[in-house]
Amino acid sequence: MECKYQLKEGCMTITMPREVDHHCAEQLRKEADLLINAYRIHKLIFDFSGTEFMDSSGIGVLIGRCKSMGYQNGEVEAVNLNARVQKIFVVSGLHKLIKVAKIQTGI
Repeated sequence: MECKYQLKEGCMTITMPREVDHHCAEQLRKEADLLINAYRIHKLIFDFSGTEFMDSSGIGVLIGRCKSMGYQNGEVEAVNLNARVQKIFVVSGLHKLIKVAKIQTGI
C-alpha cells in the first residue's frame, strides 16, 4: 500500500494509493484514525492524484473518516480527482459529504 501521510498545523493530507480496495482499506482506516486522534486533526485532505480505482470498501473508509471528523467539528476535503474517481464520488454520493477541490483532467 502506498499511502503517505503529511501533518501540518492540525491538517493531515493522505495521499491515497493507486488502488483503494479491500486489501488496503482496513490498514488505511486504522492508520488514519490513529493519526487523527493522536494529533487532533481538524482538517483531513484525501489526495487522489495517483488513484486509479476505488471499491466500496474504500468508499466506506472515506465515509467513516467523515463521521469521525464530524464528531470533532472538523472538515474533510478531496483533491486531485481524475475522471474515474470523480465518477465514483458522484455515483456513490461522496460528493455530497466531502468537499471536492482541484479536479484533474483526463484519466
